[in-house]
Amino acid sequence: MVTGATGFVGRALCTHLAGLGYSVRAAVRHAGATQGMPVEEQLVIGLDAHTDWVSALEGVNMVVHLAARVHVMTEQSTDPQAEFMRTNVQGTLRLAEQAVQAGVRRFVYISSIKAMGESTSAGQPFTEESPTVPLDAYGFSKLKAEMSLRKLAADKGLEVVIVRPPLVYGPGVKANFAALMRAVEYGVPLPLGAVHNARSLVSLSNLVDFIATCMAHAQAANQTFLVSDGQDLSTTGLVRAMAQVAGVKARLLYVPMWILEVAASLLGKKDVMQRLCGTLQVDITKARTLLHWKPPAQVYDGLVGIRKV
Repeated sequence: MVTGATGFVGRALCTHLAGLGYSVRAAVRHAGATQGMPVEEQLVIGLDAHTDWVSALEGVNMVVHLAARVHVMTEQSTDPQAEFMRTNVQGTLRLAEQAVQAGVRRFVYISSIKAMGESTSAGQPFTEESPTVPLDAYGFSKLKAEMSLRKLAADKGLEVVIVRPPLVYGPGVKANFAALMRAVEYGVPLPLGAVHNARSLVSLSNLVDFIATCMAHAQAANQTFLVSDGQDLSTTGLVRAMAQVAGVKARLLYVPMWILEVAASLLGKKDVMQRLCGTLQVDITKARTLLHWKPPAQVYDGLVGIRKV
C-alpha cells in the first residue's frame, strides 16, 4: 500500500512499482484521483490519530508512507505546530500500529532532510549519523515521527526503513524549482552568477528507484538512509544545466552574495534566499555500500524529464 499515492512522488512510485510487478493499493484523499494510474485498488482515507486502517491494510505486506502535512504557504490554522503533530506524528504512528496488527512486514517511511536541518557547511555533508536539528514545525514533526517508528520497530518487530530526501525535482515539480526553470527558459536575467554554494538534489526517478530498493533489500530493514543524485550543484551550475536542457543561454548576472542577502532581508525573503543560495549536501555512502545502490539517472536526465511533460 502506498499512502499519498496521487502526490508528486506517489504517482511516479505507483507506476514504477507496477512495472516491477507489485500489486499496488493506493490510499488517497479524494475519490477518482487514481484514474489512469496502474493500481489494483483505491481507498479514500484520511490521516490522523483516529483513522481506521484495518480494512485498508488487509492482505498488505509492505507500506510506503508518503502522505503528510507539508509546508503550507497560506497557513489557515491558528496552531500549525499542533496540525503537523496531529497528521505527521500521530497519524503516522496510528498507521504503523495498525500495520503491525495486520501483519505488515515492512514500513518504508519517507521523511525529509528537514528532519536534520536546513543547511550544512561547505564540504561537510549530512550523514545518517549527523545531529538532527530541525528548524521548522514540518521538520520537527518528521523527526518525531521517525523516533516513534523506531520505538515501535524495537517493541513490535516491524521492519522500518526511513528515507530522508532533499529537494525532489522531476515531471510535475512545482513551487520554487518550477519557477526557476521557467525563468531560465524565458531568458530572464538572474542575479545568481556569483553563487558558489553546493546543494544535493534528488530526481523523481532516482527517488522512486531508491524507495523500491528499500522495499526489497534485506539489509534496509531498520535503517535510515539519505538519498540524492550523487551530484552536488551550485545554484549557478543548476541554472546552467537548466539552460542547456532548454536550449537557451543562461543569463546570469554577477551580483555579490552580500547584496543578495541584504535584498532578501529587506523583502522578507530570507527563507527563500537560504533555499536558493545556501549549502545543503548529503552523503549517500551508506546507500551505496549497504544496499549497493547507485543513482540510475544523472541530473541532466531529470531535467530533461521535466521538459518532456
